[in-house]
Amino acid sequence: MNVKGLVFLGILSIFSLSSCSSSKNIPQKVITKIIRDTIIVNSKTDQYEMTRAAKLEDYKINAINYPAVGQDERVRFLVLHYTALNNEKSMQVLTQQEVSSHYLINDLDDNDIHLLVDETKRAWHAGASKWKNLDNLNFTSIGIEIVNLGYTTNNGLMTHYPYPEYQFKKIGSLTKDIVNRYNISPVNVIAHSDIAPGRKHDPGPLFPWKRLYYEYGVGAWYDEADKQMFISTAPFIFDGEVVIKEFQKELKKYGYDITETGIWDDKTKKTTQAFQYHFNPTKYDGNLDVETWAIIKALNKKYNP
Repeated sequence: MNVKGLVFLGILSIFSLSSCSSSKNIPQKVITKIIRDTIIVNSKTDQYEMTRAAKLEDYKINAINYPAVGQDERVRFLVLHYTALNNEKSMQVLTQQEVSSHYLINDLDDNDIHLLVDETKRAWHAGASKWKNLDNLNFTSIGIEIVNLGYTTNNGLMTHYPYPEYQFKKIGSLTKDIVNRYNISPVNVIAHSDIAPGRKHDPGPLFPWKRLYYEYGVGAWYDEADKQMFISTAPFIFDGEVVIKEFQKELKKYGYDITETGIWDDKTKKTTQAFQYHFNPTKYDGNLDVETWAIIKALNKKYNP
């Protein structure tokens, strides 16, 4: 076949496709979104990076010396939540109301993890919060909401909902990626209840923090040998002023917002319950016992020596 024949066949195929397309009444997509991010070369690593920077018609933004040494990451904390709603309601609330998170992990056995807020932006997920003497953690954290109905209450007893295996694997994969990229400290991978004790209970005592630590290397967990050592040396009485004050000191050292008063007040009980949700989930009544005492001691020995 000669060149003219090939050209003719090419034109014919284009018309055929056009007619096929029009017969199905498929509208053409028009791209109207403006891409603001810029790809530049990191002068320290020679790697390409996506950055958000000014774009000017009259001047050139020179990135030869990017990046400066004097900087750090906005993200220092990773906060995990449950939505206490089903999939549909969770998405609706987190995208259409005055609350949000960077990611939403649904309760479906699929491959989807929903991005709702750019990691460079502040999502509205933590509310009134405090950790390591810093408040309003929205500014310095990434928030992950997990679709889970939370708990039901019957005669004052809370019954929590578990996290299915397929959902846990999504959580593990996503949190590991975030922690590695931002180099987040293990003690800064926290529950909503850790940063707002009493006001919030998520993600609850059935959240698998221990598995997250051992299977994905995410978050903090104590060493069993240290726990047993502190059990053997624990005080016999836990309601004395000196013991309470020392326990409050240990909680504060780990990151909780608590004052060393030596008084077992309501705030201390709520903070203890939040700690138990995270590290002693078989007992979360908010009362101090030998195991709770030993665990906080073991954690601080490992992470805050």
